[in-house]
Amino acid sequence: MNDFQLRRRQQASAHGTLYLLFKIAEQRFALDAHEVAEVLPRLPLKPIAQTPAWVAGVLAHRAALIPVIDVGALSFGVPAPVRTSTRLVLVHYRVDPLRPDLLLGLILEQATQTLRCQPDEFQPYGLDNQQAPYLGPVREDAEGLVQRISVQDLLSDEVRALLFPLPEAQAGDGREQP
Repeated sequence: MNDFQLRRRQQASAHGTLYLLFKIAEQRFALDAHEVAEVLPRLPLKPIAQTPAWVAGVLAHRAALIPVIDVGALSFGVPAPVRTSTRLVLVHYRVDPLRPDLLLGLILEQATQTLRCQPDEFQPYGLDNQQAPYLGPVREDAEGLVQRISVQDLLSDEVRALLFPLPEAQAGDGREQP
């Protein structure tokens, strides 16, 4: 890293972290913008059979197949409504420290605004919600509370294995290929 990059990173951290804001059933949430790869309009998806209801399907995008989940359906059992403000947000998802980050699609309602603040402005809310480990601390502002979401904690081990199978699991049933 050169001096210019270091100074720019220090200036950015002094001004706070950028978050993408979205809503689930009128509740506000924030996603660290560093985790965001791309924000798209809501696009048609290929459904995946025998998955949890909040697995929305698969997106074919730039020669890759990307699994997509509906964060509203995951969190509150309420799928995101079909609106022009509902976005398909592609995020960096780390399946394994030894593998490069993959893309995971998130359907997010009203994902049209950002917030810049210091990460420590988000405070623990006093509940250890083990059923939803992705729900992080909260921050209060003039519009009420906003809760941070952790991308890396969105998927259970079982769903992670379903959406992102390991390469050897993709190889087949172990029989030799001709």
